[in-house]
This record gives sequence, structure tokens and C-alpha cells, in this order.
Amino acid sequence: MDAETLYRALTARDARFDGTFFVGVTTTGVYCRPICPARTPGRDRCVFFQRATEAERDGFRACFRCRPELAPGYKSGAASGVPPGYKSGAASGAPPGYKSGDANVDALPSLVQAALARIDIGYLNEHSVDDLARELGVTSRHLRRATEAELGVSPVALAQSRRLALAKQLLQDTQLSLTDIAFASGFSSVRRYNALFSSRFGRAPSSVRRGHGDPRAVRDAGEATIALRLDYRPPFDWETLLRFIGDRAIPGVESVTDGVYRRNVRVGKKTGHVSVRRDRERNVLWAHVSLSLSGVLMPIRARLRALFDLDAHPLTIAEHLGADASMGPFVRARPGLRVPGAFDRFETAVRAIAGQMVSVRAATTLSGRIARAFGDATAEDTPEKVESDGGARAGLDCIFPSAETLAGASVDRIASLGFPRTRANALLSFARAVSDGSLVLDDDTTPPEEKIAAFKALPGFGNWTAQYMAMRVLGWPDAFPASDLGVRKALGGAPESAVLAMAESWRPWRAYAVMHLWTSLAQGGG
Repeated sequence: MDAETLYRALTARDARFDGTFFVGVTTTGVYCRPICPARTPGRDRCVFFQRATEAERDGFRACFRCRPELAPGYKSGAASGVPPGYKSGAASGAPPGYKSGDANVDALPSLVQAALARIDIGYLNEHSVDDLARELGVTSRHLRRATEAELGVSPVALAQSRRLALAKQLLQDTQLSLTDIAFASGFSSVRRYNALFSSRFGRAPSSVRRGHGDPRAVRDAGEATIALRLDYRPPFDWETLLRFIGDRAIPGVESVTDGVYRRNVRVGKKTGHVSVRRDRERNVLWAHVSLSLSGVLMPIRARLRALFDLDAHPLTIAEHLGADASMGPFVRARPGLRVPGAFDRFETAVRAIAGQMVSVRAATTLSGRIARAFGDATAEDTPEKVESDGGARAGLDCIFPSAETLAGASVDRIASLGFPRTRANALLSFARAVSDGSLVLDDDTTPPEEKIAAFKALPGFGNWTAQYMAMRVLGWPDAFPASDLGVRKALGGAPESAVLAMAESWRPWRAYAVMHLWTSLAQGGG
């Protein structure tokens, strides 16, 4: 895909390329998504970039119509779906030899990927680059050198881009005050925020606010909330994804009713609630976040994108899996199927352990008992607020316990909730490993295969549990629980060895194949 090919994609406004490249217009100094509704510029005025940060580094400003900061896969400018081996110096798009089946797992070196993941959730809003480097096990000098070599900018510049992108989004989608937006987007100084915003976008925040801020987008069932717009690439099988998540929703913590996902949230010391619904007119989900969570919008946005798999390339995945004779009929039936991820990695992992050797309904019941026995009761949802929500939040009365809290429990206490003693021991061992740091779920520098091996080293963990956790907790697109009874049943009862051999041609999207197989059985799996 050279520059001429990218220009043809731009001319066609092909949604398949949304977030995989950006175009800078030399006469306006603005850069856009390939789906921008503005008049297409002439080829001689276009400069193509693989990442948004490359466009910003070269002096281009984000378009206020197509809003590049909302592009699927926009992560500090590192576009989702970049094929392995891509070098940041090649600004013309994917390299020669790119195959549509390539996964995006190795698009950047693991160190830079891990740094980007933490920057995207606002780590540098409260910590220094030295802190980030220390957490990643390198020197700050090496981290700066790595990010500048791969992305052309420093970690501090990346963090500033993410703050400004969130501020721009809040200016256009909410009615928060300008001061509240400054702090909600991660700035510690309003003056610094105003100066950086004006420098980046060529206008003051107050001028952007005029004409923006839709009051309908900031209220959820009558309650004031913060609206977060989450874009995705079509097609998107929202109903199937929501049904899967709803069947596994942890009682007291989360629920799915009338096409809306709701949950209680704790991020750091902040608690509140979130609801997510689909926009029927655009390729967008709207998340309504309680005002108490205004300081942690970055991690909430990242977690929601992971939960709903919003950065996937559905047509690329469907093309690859659909070419296989055994998978083709499933894929053609549901081309926009996604792999549900995790809003809270520890919570989803505990849910996976509860699901060992039991039905989905039984695992859901056990997870709810864990939440209510060890979790914190919510103080925010008064009866009046629940009533204002039409009763939709009724029953969401607790926040899932942390690893530290669960690690302090006893095997007897956990077993008393209905867990077999061996599974209670497995759950306690896992919580203690996460609590003491011997198992780090958010460590994005460790290859998935090593994480799976670490899971299997814990007592009570077999290959099914480890692969299911890799699929949902780690978000690894090639995770594959081959021993799953639902997978084998959907494939005509084939033995595990035959399933593994058959699945070789599905790489690197085997997790998506699993979802197709489970869905064909009307929602099997853990």
C-alpha cells in the first residue's frame, strides 16, 4: 500500500482504513482520518502518516470535523492494526508484503507498546518519566531513546498529546466547564492547559467550546454525567457481544438491560458508575460516566475500548477466517463479531476461575457471591438516584474486591460461598500472586505465551483457564482454549488434537474463531 493506494482509500472514505493511517493537508496544516467528510484534497496536497503523532510532530493540527483523536486504535498516535515489522520512518502506509491476516501484536517493540499503554491510561498525569521507566525495568534515557526512535517524539510529548486529545473531545461532546475539562483531561495547571491547547490547535479552548457541547450527550436517565464518545470500525455485532457480556455479568457489580451495559467502577481511590449504549446513527458507542470519576477518564476510556474490543479490524479478521472452509459459514453469518475483553483484569480473571467446570449461570452466581462477600458497598447510589434511572441500576450495590482484599481471605471463607475447596485454593493463590506482585496482569512487556505459562504454574490452573484468561484478560487475539467442550462440539465433536491442527490456519485470530464457534451454539464458553 503505497501513497497512491492510500489516496484511493481516502477518496473512497473506506472505513476499513479508519485509524490505520492519517492524512495531512499541506495547504491547511490540518490532519484527518481517511473517513473525513470534508472535501477530499488534491493528491499533491496530501502527506500520509502511519501515526497521528507523526502528523503532530510535523506541525499538523487535528481536524475538528473528523476528529482524529476518536479514531479506532488511536493510542498516542500508534494506530491499531499496523503489521509486524513496520518502521516508523515509512510514512506511506503498510510495507510491501503486508498480509491482511497479520495481527497487530508486534507492531511496535514491546517496551514502546508497554509505555504507550501506560501513557494512554494517564500514568504520566501523576508520575514522572523516571517512574515509568523504573516500572518498565529500563532507564529513563533508554525509554526516551526508544520512543523517539519508534514514534519520533518523547514520552512527555506523547502524554501531552493524549491530554490535549481528551480535552478536545470533552470540549466538543460535553458541557463541563473549561476549568473542569483542564483537570479532567489530566492537566495540573489551567494556565498550562490553555497555552498548550492554543499552541497545538491554533485557537483557545473557549473558542472551541462555542458551538459545541451537546446537552443531550451529557445526561443519562436524568442524571448529569460526562459523555465519552467511543468510535469503532464497522461492522460491529453489538447485540451478540452485549448478550455474551450480559450472560456473564457479575451480580451487584454490572448488568445489561434494554441494550445498555452498566457497572460500578473503582479506579484508584475514585468510585462511581458507567453506562454504555450504542449510537444508532453512527459507528459510535456513548459511555456516560458519573461526575465522581472525572479525574480518571483516560483509564476508563481505555478499559471500555478493551472490554468491547473497539480497536479490532473486523473486515480484515473476517477475510482471513472466512477463507477457511470450516470457519467460512460462521464468519459470513456474523462478520462483525468481537472478542469481549476486560474492564477490570483481576475481576475478569476471578470470573474465569469461578467458571472452571461449571455452567455459565453457576459461575455468574459464584462471582456475585464473591463480590458481595468481599467487595465494598456503593455509597453513591442513593434510592433517589436509582429511582431516577428508572430502576436500571437497582441491584448494582457493590464494587468488586481488589486482589489485596481477596488475598486476605481464607480458603474456608471462600469455600463457604459454594466453591469446591480446590477451586477456592486456586482463587486464593491467584489473588495472593497478584497482590504480592509475583503475577502482574498489566505487564504488557511479557509475551502472552509467558503469561500463559505463569498462569498454568499456579495451583488449580489448567490450559483452558490459562487460554481463556489470555483471550479475555490479556486481549491476545491468538488465544485458543482447544479443550473447550463448546469449541469441540461446534466442530462436530472433534478431539482436541484435531481441533488444534484445524486451527493452525486461523492464526493469528484464533480467539475470534472461538467466539464464532461459541456463538453458533448460542453462547457457550466460560
